[in-house]
Amino acid sequence: MRYVAGIEYDGSAYSGWQRQPFLLSTIQTQVEQALSQVANHEVEVVCAGRTDAGVHALEQVIHFDTNANRTSYAWLAGTNRYLPPDIRLQWVQSVAQNFDARRSAQWREYCYCIAHGGQPSALWRKRRYWHRYSLNAQKMHEAAQVLCGEHDFSAFRAADCQSITPWRFIESITVRALNAHLLVVEIRGNAFLHHMVRNIVGTLLAVGDEREPVQWVAQVLASRSRAQAGVTAPAHGLYFKKVGYGAEFNLPLYRSALVDWLGG
Repeated sequence: MRYVAGIEYDGSAYSGWQRQPFLLSTIQTQVEQALSQVANHEVEVVCAGRTDAGVHALEQVIHFDTNANRTSYAWLAGTNRYLPPDIRLQWVQSVAQNFDARRSAQWREYCYCIAHGGQPSALWRKRRYWHRYSLNAQKMHEAAQVLCGEHDFSAFRAADCQSITPWRFIESITVRALNAHLLVVEIRGNAFLHHMVRNIVGTLLAVGDEREPVQWVAQVLASRSRAQAGVTAPAHGLYFKKVGYGAEFNLPLYRSALVDWLGG
């Protein structure tokens, strides 16, 4: 049978999602080991979108195949028993064999949390980025709109990005203030290049603190040069927020407390 699951994790202690030889500190390794304990055979998982070291997930989606006869609750509770406390399955259900967590995804959405001005937080130091200077969310939002649509995002891809094409489609970008010292950047698209979201955020920061004008982001995009864009924003402010699939798969909707706090 094939199963699909939603996973929430704090990526602070891990070297990213992807399994790596001789390295136990990856999300995928931890999840596969826990599932294998419940299944009593080796289990491999496929995720909707890989995350880098230090990046978190509100709802990562995976699928896995097994011949073990377990209820959905047994998969959920049993797997969580073997997982470290900073990784948790939130739901599990059986799914059609044609479902693929990566290939069936219609869109993916990330959010980036930024505190600005004031002093850095002791409690949130690994879960949101602190920017020393005050930021103008309205200007950042205005500047970001030029990135919507299908573009060559070479200016926002990492040097070691392995994608064969720099072209991606961005459905929407929203920058909104949650209060006087906290804002969130939300980006939804079909797929993303390596470090693309973090490079976009780093570029928008230069507009937000008025080092660069609103029009500068359009110039960066047109340049297709990574050297023209802003810095790569730190990983700990980034969250894999959610992923969209067709209604035919009838997947449950999980809402973490942070999703509610962010307003949707």
